Amino acid sequence: MQAASFTELSLLIAIGVLISIFMRAIRQPLIIGYIITGVVVGPTVFDLIKSGETIEVFAQFGIALLLLIVGLGLNPRVIKEVGKIAGLIGVGKVIIATGVGYGVSKALGYDDTASVFIGISLSFSSTIIILKLLSDKKEQNRLYGKIAIGFLLVEDLIATLVLIGVAAMGRGSGFSVYDLQTLVLKSVLLVSGLLFVRWLVLPRLNRMIAKSQEFLFLFAIGWGLGIAALFSKAGFSLEIGALLAGVTLASQPYAQEIASRLKPLRDFFIVLFFISLGSHLGLSQISTVLPAALLLSALVLVGNPLIVMSIMGISGYTKKTSFKAGIAGAQISEFSFILLLLATQLDQISTEVLSLITVVALLTIAVSTYVIIYSDQLYVLFERYLQLFERRKVHREHENTKHYELVLLGYQRGGQEFIKVFKSLKRSYVVVDYDPLIIDTLESHQEPYVYGDVTDLELLDEVNLQHARLIVSTISDFAINDFLAKWLEGVNPNAVFICSADTIEQAAELYESGASYVMLPHYIGTEKMSSFIRKSGLRKVEFRHYREKHLAYLQTHLDAAAGL
Repeated sequence: MQAASFTELSLLIAIGVLISIFMRAIRQPLIIGYIITGVVVGPTVFDLIKSGETIEVFAQFGIALLLLIVGLGLNPRVIKEVGKIAGLIGVGKVIIATGVGYGVSKALGYDDTASVFIGISLSFSSTIIILKLLSDKKEQNRLYGKIAIGFLLVEDLIATLVLIGVAAMGRGSGFSVYDLQTLVLKSVLLVSGLLFVRWLVLPRLNRMIAKSQEFLFLFAIGWGLGIAALFSKAGFSLEIGALLAGVTLASQPYAQEIASRLKPLRDFFIVLFFISLGSHLGLSQISTVLPAALLLSALVLVGNPLIVMSIMGISGYTKKTSFKAGIAGAQISEFSFILLLLATQLDQISTEVLSLITVVALLTIAVSTYVIIYSDQLYVLFERYLQLFERRKVHREHENTKHYELVLLGYQRGGQEFIKVFKSLKRSYVVVDYDPLIIDTLESHQEPYVYGDVTDLELLDEVNLQHARLIVSTISDFAINDFLAKWLEGVNPNAVFICSADTIEQAAELYESGASYVMLPHYIGTEKMSSFIRKSGLRKVEFRHYREKHLAYLQTHLDAAAGL
């Protein structure tokens, strides 16, 4: 059984690779290729999936890791910033889209029950699709991205209530006030526990967690999957649990390092989610439901963005922010499958309705993927028609990405001296280091810092080295300095890059790679001492004075190190 599952999984990945190569060759989004892979290996075409539960488990790992990483980029300030508008959009979109979907479904000839389920299915946007595309575009921290994530979280909460209500009606008991009270109590207990850990437990464990990169990686996976499983067991979606697990860690100094290390693992498992999603897209009744599916797909692709843009326009957001947040929700959610599958099992709707929403999902996910990827170009195309969605007084987006003119990579080897120089220049600066002891020192001295490995390209993007004017590396590793010199030469050739080397040969190679100046500590010390001898001769009293000055200088560094 295990060998069969391994063979099956390997075959799915191999087919996915082949289809992805084709998608890259024709310059199409890889997400579409993953979903097509699922359709190909699913029952609609070759029916290769026999270990469905194994694939589903791996898919859930991908969902949890994706939401965990998104949560690491958020923090309570972000939630406070977009909480109100996210709530308005989440509730307003569900109510309006459900009502419109119900009316259109009735006009198409469906009965009241089917029309309600269709309307609800059309009102929820796909958390996974949106977050994957936002992450790929690195725009989850843009204002529209934060608003989109916010209203998705609200929709997930509403979806949880709807799912519990449908399950209760299937038992014949209905959704009682007691059920709602129980759900609220669970949410209060879970969130209170996370707040307790965030404020009182994690700060005491920072040094232990960040000291070992291997343990940091293991801790992040255990924390994210554990909290996701806890929320799922309590009756909420694992998406909510994983997102809040990330938010809990977002303010910790090692958050960026966790995110960068988890992304390769996320990318593998999330591929299996999209393959699994495609495999569920049964298209046996496509000819019967296609006309209705095309109409409902147009309703989702146009109607849902209009609802979001209208609410945001009334609330005072710019037309561009409203447009990009609106089109982010132009597809239906994976929750729709769960809801309609449950309703089908309870004989509340027919399999035709499930097939209808399946086709709508395929169409809207495919189209919205392109729409989100090319949102900036589409905005330019439609800008003249969007004035309707903007008031005179608007909330302007403030760019959150910090631009540091001066960057110090590594603090231990003479970093304190460079910080003094940076302060005297009165320009913005930041220190990058991955030693938790150094991070503690910088934090206690209120120095700006970023925790992480300088060989991580995403970390370099976060620090925005592309716009820095001076980068100083006190790191002694030649390979790292050589990598940085070559990388900066490609992305920021006007920056001054100062680094160090142990030998003349290494210095020559670093100059060849693009370094502006290479420090050779042994030669600098030799040159300084030779100059002192020429100036002071062989008088020991002069050496004694020089020794005392040097000891005083070293003592200042020892005092700084004592803060560790």
